[in-house]
Amino acid sequence: MKLTAEISMYPFNENYLDPIQWFIGRVDSYSNIHRVTNAMATQVTGEYADVMSMLAIEMQAAHAKWGKAVFVCKFIGGELDLSHSE
Repeated sequence: MKLTAEISMYPFNENYLDPIQWFIGRVDSYSNIHRVTNAMATQVTGEYADVMSMLAIEMQAAHAKWGKAVFVCKFIGGELDLSHSE
C-alpha cells in the first residue's frame, strides 16, 4: 500500500534553516521515497512501511542532532501526484 505524507519541521533554533535543510537532505537519501518541497512543507510518497520507517528514523536523528523540534505531519493513504498544482 502506498502512503503520501506532508511534513513540516519547526526547530527550536535561531538558525532554523540548517536543521530543515539537513532533514530534507536525509530524506533525499532514500531512493524508494519521492520528495517534493515547497515554501510551507515537504511532501513524500512511497510504500507505507518505507515512509513510516524513514520518518521514525529521521525524526529521531533530527532530535538527537538538533535538540528540540516540532514535526507536524499529515498522512493520506495512497500515492498522490506531488507534481500536481492548480
